Amino acid sequence: MHRIAACIAEGKITPTLLSFHDNRWRSRLTVLAFRGSRTTLKAPMNFLHERHLARLDVRASHRRVETLPRVSFEFFPPKTPQMEAQLWATVKALEPLLPQYVSVTYGAGGSTREATFVTVKRIAAETHLRPAAHLTCVGHGRGEIAKLLEQYWEAGVRHIVALRGDMPAGAGAATPPDGLAYAADLVAFIKSQADFEISVAAYPETHPQAVSAAADLDNLKRKLDAGAQRAIAQYCFDTAAFLRFLERVRRAGINAPIVPGILPVTNFGQVVRFSAMCGTQIPDWLAELFEGLDDDQDTRKLVAAMVATEQCRALQAEGISDFHFYTLNRADLTLGICRRMGLRPAALSEKESGFAEIATPVQRDPEMPD
Repeated sequence: MHRIAACIAEGKITPTLLSFHDNRWRSRLTVLAFRGSRTTLKAPMNFLHERHLARLDVRASHRRVETLPRVSFEFFPPKTPQMEAQLWATVKALEPLLPQYVSVTYGAGGSTREATFVTVKRIAAETHLRPAAHLTCVGHGRGEIAKLLEQYWEAGVRHIVALRGDMPAGAGAATPPDGLAYAADLVAFIKSQADFEISVAAYPETHPQAVSAAADLDNLKRKLDAGAQRAIAQYCFDTAAFLRFLERVRRAGINAPIVPGILPVTNFGQVVRFSAMCGTQIPDWLAELFEGLDDDQDTRKLVAAMVATEQCRALQAEGISDFHFYTLNRADLTLGICRRMGLRPAALSEKESGFAEIATPVQRDPEMPD
């Protein structure tokens, strides 16, 4: 291992990104970036963090996984023509992977309700994808929700991601007199209207507004008992924390699928701010990986792909086969990660759409949706 480090330092080995296992110390040697003749070297380093090794053998993440993963992708409705072009180029690029479904988010208090509906409807009509519409109950009355559900059903959409949601900053009362206060109430109401497939949210590191982890788990159980088929987990960079959460879920008698959320990180500062709002912890090792890379987009992308791929393969080694990718409306990293996990694009027949005329825009650093 030291000979490898010496060769890199001497310039005898010059790839942009290398990672090697040291089986004795279970450490990792990583070359993060080569800037001219200078080498930025961090060694040894565990991407799963030292605490993870009590549960995870990092060597397991490189064992051959015989079962191909099942993936789903999340998009958010665009706000500008440029963002719209990038969204549909991303949809077009990811479509051949044939995910289980793709979901479209719903802004705080229904602020993107129309844009979400238009996006979901177009995906259903013009692609081979199965769209799932995010729907929140905060700020909506039952009649309003029922009307929107009817519109989705008529558009051929059969999958809803049911969430409580948050009101926009400065808004008034969250629940109208005829409204629904909690996601479990929304799930039950959706089931009373039509036989939708329903997904709900789970929080491996506990919802920031939950009284306790136990109370948060009880709430998850209420949502699933009300009729939801699965829970999609908030992204979590601490793989061991997700596995501990999954153990607690099973001990609570919850047998529904809990799908880990995977967020490829490229704009680290933005992820830190968003994570503070949603209760996701940022491990020190992750901050160290992105330190000094604010102006180096290419290296940031390499690091982001590496970290997400390592996490997915570690989870696969633990028997997990479903993954939900928060794409932030860009395809490049998700495509690369899925390919490393063994997925290959399928040949699809063209559906009647304007996709053939879409030119792939320059991939911008992603922005967190509202």
